[in-house]
Amino acid sequence: MIPGNESVLGKPDEPWRRRLHEVIFESETPAGRLFDKVIVAAILVSVAVVVLDSVPALNRRWRLAFDIAEWFFTLLFTLEYFARLVSVKRQLKYALSFFGIVDLLSVLPTYLAFFFPEVHALIDVRILRLLRIFRIFRLTDYVAEYQMLGEALAASRRKILVFLSAVLMVVLIMGTLLYVVEGPEHGFRDIPTSVYWAITTVTTVGFGDITPKTEIGRFIASVMMLIGWGTLAVPTGIVTAEMTARRHLRPQALQRTCDNCGAAGYGPEARYCQMCGSALPPALRENTQARRSEPG
Repeated sequence: MIPGNESVLGKPDEPWRRRLHEVIFESETPAGRLFDKVIVAAILVSVAVVVLDSVPALNRRWRLAFDIAEWFFTLLFTLEYFARLVSVKRQLKYALSFFGIVDLLSVLPTYLAFFFPEVHALIDVRILRLLRIFRIFRLTDYVAEYQMLGEALAASRRKILVFLSAVLMVVLIMGTLLYVVEGPEHGFRDIPTSVYWAITTVTTVGFGDITPKTEIGRFIASVMMLIGWGTLAVPTGIVTAEMTARRHLRPQALQRTCDNCGAAGYGPEARYCQMCGSALPPALRENTQARRSEPG
């Protein structure tokens, strides 16, 4: 399911469930917009509670208040999750959708913490629910740019894969070379450790936990640093070039507009509006209208 496209879930037949669907999934109504804004505010506050609870000094002083707040938000989001299930006809489709899985994961850590305390920190997954803000506040320009970025990344995946393969070969060769030159006595105790050093060097991270001691090793490290400095911009350049090409070569006529809510920027591959969920007009519809409006 496309995030924000709830029309494919279907409205239930019962009047009270249809009304619940309008409040929960249709942000165009006053009640729907109020519901969405309350949920967004609750998500922000609940994430802030988890972050503050991780500070030892605050935890010791406000432990009870944090526990009460966390359980309040967990019960609230649990109730909201079941309300979303009840308010759609295709319940399994919602449960397996992107937002359905995120909504479920936002409440599971609190319950699982009874058996596995370490998973409690995963409650920060609730922040992913803020992706609904694109639909709630109708940020159509951002949605269009998000689509273009996604298309550029998908089109660049082979070039980036080839680039990463070349980088992996370089770090494997250089790491092995440092293992031979430096040896275990200087911290390069095996090839995997030496490859780890090569990765931290070529990415310009440079933790410094392993450093070459010989002159030859330092020379190789210097070469690795220069290689890393030059390769960092390659993936960015690949994606940027693809985005530029798509921005200039993509026909404006194919950037369709939703007839229902007016959201713009949809390409020929889009089927539904991400703002209101309505079906988009055919890809060639705007081209036909443009030809009819031409003089002569």
